[in-house]
Amino acid sequence: MRFAGGTLIYVFRRRSDSAPEKTPEVTKPGGKGRPTPKRSEAQKRNRQPITAPKDRKEAYRAVRGRQARDRAKAREGMARGDDKYMVKRDRGPVRRLARDYVDSRRTIASYFMFVMLAVVMISLLPYVWARLLGFFAIPVMLGVVIIEGFVISRKVGRMASEQFPDEDRSGAGFYAAMRSMQMRRLRMPAPQVKPGRPGTA
Repeated sequence: MRFAGGTLIYVFRRRSDSAPEKTPEVTKPGGKGRPTPKRSEAQKRNRQPITAPKDRKEAYRAVRGRQARDRAKAREGMARGDDKYMVKRDRGPVRRLARDYVDSRRTIASYFMFVMLAVVMISLLPYVWARLLGFFAIPVMLGVVIIEGFVISRKVGRMASEQFPDEDRSGAGFYAAMRSMQMRRLRMPAPQVKPGRPGTA
Protein backbone atom coordinates (compact mmCIF):
# COMPACT_ATOMS: atom_id res chain seq x y z
CA MET A 1 0.00 0.00 0.00
CA ARG A 2 1.44 3.32 -0.90
CA PHE A 3 0.90 6.82 0.37
CA ALA A 4 1.73 9.99 -1.44
CA GLY A 5 4.84 10.41 0.57
CA GLY A 6 6.15 6.93 0.42
CA THR A 7 5.49 3.37 1.33
CA LEU A 8 3.24 2.22 4.19
CA ILE A 9 5.24 0.31 6.79
CA TYR A 10 3.42 -2.46 8.62
CA VAL A 11 4.03 -1.81 12.25
CA PHE A 12 1.44 -4.18 13.67
CA ARG A 13 1.45 -7.92 12.92
CA ARG A 14 -1.13 -10.57 13.49
CA ARG A 15 -0.64 -12.87 16.44
CA SER A 16 -1.12 -15.87 14.20
CA ASP A 17 1.87 -14.94 12.10
CA SER A 18 4.31 -16.14 14.75
CA ALA A 19 4.21 -19.23 17.04
CA PRO A 20 3.06 -18.54 20.58
CA GLU A 21 5.80 -18.42 23.11
CA LYS A 22 5.60 -21.05 25.85
CA THR A 23 6.29 -20.07 29.37
CA PRO A 24 8.73 -22.63 30.85
CA GLU A 25 7.52 -24.40 33.97
CA VAL A 26 9.46 -23.42 36.99
CA THR A 27 10.18 -26.23 39.41
CA LYS A 28 10.51 -25.15 42.99
CA PRO A 29 13.66 -26.34 44.71
CA GLY A 30 12.84 -29.35 46.89
CA GLY A 31 9.48 -29.90 45.17
CA LYS A 32 7.96 -33.15 43.92
CA GLY A 33 8.83 -32.42 40.32
CA ARG A 34 5.19 -32.92 39.25
CA PRO A 35 2.02 -30.82 39.49
CA THR A 36 -0.13 -31.24 42.60
CA PRO A 37 -3.24 -33.31 41.77
CA LYS A 38 -6.67 -31.87 42.27
CA ARG A 39 -8.52 -32.69 45.46
CA SER A 40 -11.33 -34.49 43.62
CA GLU A 41 -8.82 -36.70 41.80
CA ALA A 42 -7.03 -37.60 45.05
CA GLN A 43 -10.29 -38.49 46.75
CA LYS A 44 -11.30 -40.63 43.80
CA ARG A 45 -8.04 -42.58 43.98
CA ASN A 46 -8.33 -43.07 47.75
CA ARG A 47 -11.92 -44.26 47.59
CA GLN A 48 -11.92 -48.06 47.87
CA PRO A 49 -14.82 -50.02 46.42
CA ILE A 50 -17.01 -51.89 48.89
CA THR A 51 -17.13 -55.53 47.92
CA ALA A 52 -19.69 -57.98 49.25
CA PRO A 53 -18.49 -61.38 50.49
CA LYS A 54 -18.12 -63.81 47.64
CA ASP A 55 -19.67 -66.68 49.59
CA ARG A 56 -22.41 -65.68 52.01
CA LYS A 57 -22.79 -69.19 53.36
CA GLU A 58 -19.10 -69.35 54.17
CA ALA A 59 -19.25 -65.97 55.94
CA TYR A 60 -22.31 -67.08 57.91
CA ARG A 61 -20.57 -70.29 58.98
CA ALA A 62 -17.53 -68.29 60.10
CA VAL A 63 -19.70 -66.00 62.25
CA ARG A 64 -21.53 -68.95 63.78
CA GLY A 65 -18.25 -70.68 64.53
CA ARG A 66 -16.87 -67.59 66.25
CA GLN A 67 -20.04 -67.22 68.34
CA ALA A 68 -19.87 -70.89 69.35
CA ARG A 69 -16.27 -70.46 70.48
CA ASP A 70 -17.21 -67.38 72.51
CA ARG A 71 -20.06 -69.25 74.22
CA ALA A 72 -17.79 -72.19 75.02
CA LYS A 73 -15.23 -69.83 76.49
CA ALA A 74 -17.91 -68.15 78.62
CA ARG A 75 -19.15 -71.53 79.91
CA GLU A 76 -15.62 -72.54 80.84
CA GLY A 77 -15.14 -69.26 82.65
CA MET A 78 -18.36 -69.71 84.61
CA ALA A 79 -17.36 -73.27 85.48
CA ARG A 80 -14.11 -71.91 86.94
CA GLY A 81 -16.00 -69.29 88.91
CA ASP A 82 -14.39 -66.40 87.02
CA ASP A 83 -16.35 -63.18 87.67
CA LYS A 84 -15.37 -61.91 84.22
CA TYR A 85 -17.74 -64.36 82.54
CA MET A 86 -20.60 -64.16 85.03
CA VAL A 87 -23.73 -62.06 84.87
CA LYS A 88 -24.05 -59.20 87.32
CA ARG A 89 -26.31 -61.26 89.61
CA ASP A 90 -23.52 -63.78 90.29
CA ARG A 91 -20.54 -61.45 90.66
CA GLY A 92 -18.74 -60.43 93.81
CA PRO A 93 -17.41 -62.06 96.97
CA VAL A 94 -20.79 -62.02 98.73
CA ARG A 95 -22.46 -64.09 96.02
CA ARG A 96 -19.48 -66.45 95.97
CA LEU A 97 -19.88 -66.93 99.72
CA ALA A 98 -23.57 -67.73 99.26
CA ARG A 99 -22.85 -70.27 96.52
CA ASP A 100 -20.11 -71.99 98.49
CA TYR A 101 -22.29 -72.21 101.59
CA VAL A 102 -25.14 -73.84 99.69
CA ASP A 103 -22.91 -76.11 97.61
CA SER A 104 -21.04 -77.38 100.68
CA ARG A 105 -24.14 -79.14 102.07
CA ARG A 106 -26.94 -81.32 100.78
CA THR A 107 -30.27 -79.53 100.97
CA ILE A 108 -33.73 -81.09 101.13
CA ALA A 109 -35.02 -78.61 98.57
CA SER A 110 -32.60 -79.89 95.93
CA TYR A 111 -34.40 -83.26 96.07
CA PHE A 112 -37.86 -81.71 96.00
CA MET A 113 -38.62 -82.69 92.39
CA PHE A 114 -37.63 -86.32 92.95
CA VAL A 115 -39.78 -86.56 96.08
CA MET A 116 -42.73 -84.96 94.33
CA LEU A 117 -42.47 -87.40 91.43
CA ALA A 118 -42.36 -90.35 93.83
CA VAL A 119 -45.38 -89.08 95.76
CA VAL A 120 -47.40 -88.63 92.57
CA MET A 121 -46.57 -92.14 91.41
CA ILE A 122 -47.54 -93.64 94.80
CA SER A 123 -50.79 -91.70 94.91
CA LEU A 124 -51.89 -93.45 91.71
CA LEU A 125 -51.97 -96.81 93.46
CA PRO A 126 -55.49 -98.15 94.22
CA TYR A 127 -55.09 -97.87 97.99
CA VAL A 128 -56.52 -95.44 100.50
CA TRP A 129 -53.19 -94.88 102.27
CA ALA A 130 -51.56 -94.02 98.92
CA ARG A 131 -54.12 -91.31 98.28
CA LEU A 132 -53.72 -89.96 101.81
CA LEU A 133 -49.95 -89.88 101.34
CA GLY A 134 -50.32 -87.87 98.18
CA PHE A 135 -52.78 -85.50 99.86
CA PHE A 136 -50.59 -84.72 102.91
CA ALA A 137 -47.06 -85.21 101.59
CA ILE A 138 -47.08 -82.32 99.12
CA PRO A 139 -47.99 -79.55 101.61
CA VAL A 140 -45.60 -80.98 104.20
CA MET A 141 -42.77 -81.05 101.68
CA LEU A 142 -43.46 -77.48 100.61
CA GLY A 143 -43.39 -76.36 104.23
CA VAL A 144 -40.03 -78.06 104.79
CA VAL A 145 -38.55 -76.41 101.70
CA ILE A 146 -39.74 -72.95 102.78
CA ILE A 147 -38.36 -73.37 106.32
CA GLU A 148 -35.02 -74.62 105.01
CA GLY A 149 -34.76 -71.70 102.59
CA PHE A 150 -35.50 -69.23 105.38
CA VAL A 151 -32.78 -70.74 107.60
CA ILE A 152 -30.22 -70.68 104.79
CA SER A 153 -31.11 -67.09 103.94
CA ARG A 154 -30.60 -65.91 107.54
CA LYS A 155 -27.35 -67.82 107.90
CA VAL A 156 -25.84 -66.45 104.69
CA GLY A 157 -26.94 -62.93 105.63
CA ARG A 158 -25.11 -63.10 108.96
CA MET A 159 -21.97 -64.59 107.41
CA ALA A 160 -21.88 -61.92 104.70
CA SER A 161 -22.23 -59.08 107.20
CA GLU A 162 -19.37 -60.49 109.28
CA GLN A 163 -16.95 -61.28 106.46
CA PHE A 164 -17.78 -58.51 103.99
CA PRO A 165 -19.15 -55.53 105.91
CA ASP A 166 -18.18 -53.06 103.16
CA GLU A 167 -19.70 -55.01 100.26
CA ASP A 168 -23.22 -54.83 98.87
CA ARG A 169 -25.11 -57.65 100.64
CA SER A 170 -28.62 -56.94 99.38
CA GLY A 171 -30.41 -60.05 98.15
CA ALA A 172 -27.64 -62.43 99.17
CA GLY A 173 -29.92 -64.50 101.45
CA PHE A 174 -32.62 -64.89 98.82
CA TYR A 175 -29.94 -65.75 96.26
CA ALA A 176 -28.70 -68.58 98.48
CA ALA A 177 -32.22 -69.86 99.20
CA MET A 178 -33.09 -70.05 95.50
CA ARG A 179 -29.84 -71.85 94.72
CA SER A 180 -30.57 -74.42 97.42
CA MET A 181 -33.76 -75.40 95.54
CA GLN A 182 -31.88 -76.27 92.36
CA MET A 183 -30.48 -79.71 91.64
CA ARG A 184 -26.75 -79.64 92.15
CA ARG A 185 -25.82 -80.70 88.62
CA LEU A 186 -28.00 -77.96 87.11
CA ARG A 187 -26.65 -75.08 89.20
CA MET A 188 -24.98 -72.23 87.34
CA PRO A 189 -22.34 -71.10 88.03
CA ALA A 190 -21.16 -74.65 88.64
CA PRO A 191 -20.38 -75.59 92.27
CA GLN A 192 -16.76 -75.02 93.27
CA VAL A 193 -16.88 -76.98 96.54
CA LYS A 194 -17.97 -80.49 97.38
CA PRO A 195 -20.70 -81.34 99.91
CA GLY A 196 -19.37 -81.64 103.46
CA ARG A 197 -16.35 -79.41 102.88
CA PRO A 198 -14.44 -79.14 106.19
CA GLY A 199 -14.41 -75.75 107.82
CA THR A 200 -17.70 -74.54 106.33
CA ALA A 201 -19.86 -72.85 108.95
